[in-house]
Amino acid sequence: MNKAFSFIRVIRRQLTAATVLAVLGLAAPGVAQANSASFVSGLWPDAQAMGVSRQAFDASFANYAPIAQVMELTRKQPEFTQTVQQYIERRITAAQASKGQAMRGQWAQTLAAAQNRFGVQPEIVLAIWGMETNFGGFMGGNNTIHALATLTENGYRADFFRKELLTALRIVSDGHVQPKDMVGSWAGAMGHTQFMPTSFARYAVDFNGDGRKDIWNSIPDALGSTANYLNGFGWRNGETWGYEVKLPNGFDFAAARQLEKAPLNQWQRMGVARVSGRPFPRPDDLGRLYMPAGANGPVFLLLPNFDVIKRYNNSDSYALAVGHLADRIIGGGGFATPWPAGDYALSKAQRTEMQALLNRAGYDVGTPDGVIGPRTRAAVMAYQSRVGLPADGHVSGLLFDRLKR
Repeated sequence: MNKAFSFIRVIRRQLTAATVLAVLGLAAPGVAQANSASFVSGLWPDAQAMGVSRQAFDASFANYAPIAQVMELTRKQPEFTQTVQQYIERRITAAQASKGQAMRGQWAQTLAAAQNRFGVQPEIVLAIWGMETNFGGFMGGNNTIHALATLTENGYRADFFRKELLTALRIVSDGHVQPKDMVGSWAGAMGHTQFMPTSFARYAVDFNGDGRKDIWNSIPDALGSTANYLNGFGWRNGETWGYEVKLPNGFDFAAARQLEKAPLNQWQRMGVARVSGRPFPRPDDLGRLYMPAGANGPVFLLLPNFDVIKRYNNSDSYALAVGHLADRIIGGGGFATPWPAGDYALSKAQRTEMQALLNRAGYDVGTPDGVIGPRTRAAVMAYQSRVGLPADGHVSGLLFDRLKR
């Protein structure tokens, strides 16, 4: 009885340990390999239905094992706590602009052909290339299919990444790239200009005419594909992304926030003017006022092409960086208005504390939650008016510091 009881206890301990390991995603190698083999075999019917050859499928999953670092990166995505100034200054430098100018000369014929075919200016295509991979300097070190399989197998946004994985397999099967050469980011963005597989399937082009769409090894294919992508989302040829502007004294920030988008001539009537002093070339264009650092920093009127850039990365900071790098590549300088000194981005905890401070000062923002909505903006504007600041509604580290005094 004692021996039997001891044996049962050992089995229970082993089962408990195995359960814990499984929950943590750290199952013993044999168990993990069996699970992965089952996952891969379960993909085959859908891959086959998409036209993936068995040869390409097997080659793509040769030596596959989930990539631990990929799953670590899903858990280590930090809260975004950079100001727009910090975001741009860390990415757009004189050296980056100089390299873009050199690439403009080196690939002038390809870029001109892309503009002729797709109607996108060379400097914009170059700026995206520079932002995404430093002009091919680093395209990511992950096997794209293995990274996407890791995400799918572990249930991370599984529907989304399963679709990307199956599309990546079709790209290999169609002969555009060898599995070992299909490298990219941990999340599956690939090649010189970081296309997701589904974007590749829709927008990649064989721009050098060799029969393959190769955004990893063919710069013409990568640049042409990027121009096609922007064209597909409505790029307006010959038009810029926006203008740096200056605001008049006594500018009505509340009215500007209610306007959102308005024709440039309407902004002009409110006293908004280009910092260059030149007129707006198309006064009827719709523009959106953007104050990334509030009234005391650079201010912009953003045009329709800005929103097209955001289809590449849905971030105002990203699109402004691309537009600014494009301007630098064609000889433009820095922003005319300096950024406010000493400003910093607020964490969610700090935004929550700021809302509590506003409530305490008599401005009703509701329950502090760290989300900056219309009530918080209105409270900030009321506070700014009371203390003699421009009532722009901009939430910043400098404002937070002042509220804490």
